[in-house]
Amino acid sequence: MAAAERTPLLRRFRRDARGVSALEFALVAPLLVAMFLATSVLCEALLAQRRASHVASALGDLVAQATQPLHDSDMNDIWSAAHVMMQPFPTDGLQLRLTSITADANRTAKVDWSNVPAGQVGLQPLTTGSTVTTLPTGVVVNAGDSVVMAEARYHFVSPSNAFLTNGLDYSEVFYLKPRQGTTIQRQSP
Repeated sequence: MAAAERTPLLRRFRRDARGVSALEFALVAPLLVAMFLATSVLCEALLAQRRASHVASALGDLVAQATQPLHDSDMNDIWSAAHVMMQPFPTDGLQLRLTSITADANRTAKVDWSNVPAGQVGLQPLTTGSTVTTLPTGVVVNAGDSVVMAEARYHFVSPSNAFLTNGLDYSEVFYLKPRQGTTIQRQSP
């Protein structure tokens, strides 16, 4: 008789659906929360990449518009503008370089001048007069052709540090022709 009494109890237990949705939610909720957080970190990383790209483009554009030789104060203003454009992301992972390149009589691309913000660690200025071999084909074709190369590197670190433990590195390079003349001059420091 004891086994016969247990059988209806087991049947009743199997048919009882109370609490099933709570159990399913408890099983699925951590996965949904993790997916939400991962998506938000990915979106933030993509925004940081777009900001770094915008900074490089804007800096090159500012320099390409110069009508007079750039002074140290001009360069400091440009670096300050870059830090403002990068907000709300922290700028401690931002590295910048601006370089003027001109093709010599042999159509070899040579560095006229190159600058980075004072105290920057990592990306360093290119040596004046050095040959640039990394230019895309067709950027400087004829002797005397000039281009401004604007570079930005950014190390994105996720605020939560749970999904991107080592962060992401972005590198952007833009080439812009001078707008008001043949080359952009830089006053020697």
